[in-house]
Amino acid sequence: MPAYEITCINKPHHLSPHEHITHIGNVAGNWRVTVTSAINRINTGQATFYTVDQQTGAHIQIQVVPASGLRNAFLKTRPDGKWPDNLLAQQECGSNCQIID
Repeated sequence: MPAYEITCINKPHHLSPHEHITHIGNVAGNWRVTVTSAINRINTGQATFYTVDQQTGAHIQIQVVPASGLRNAFLKTRPDGKWPDNLLAQQECGSNCQIID
């Protein structure tokens, strides 16, 4: 199964702590996918996604948090004791990152 490094994210307002991530992507590869597509790819075993800890070089796996009650499913990294979250700490995906859903 292919594994993709995530180096950027999109949120409606990038610095807002109250808004959810809408896309994840890779700046060097100039691509991004919707969170819905990433969740489907993870859940069906088509792909995995990870970030890289800039201090240790460790791959931090991105996982799906299932929907519960009124909350939709979402993505997060496995807890590693660091704040901010590895996924939320990524830069904004630019307009050069094409959606590949």
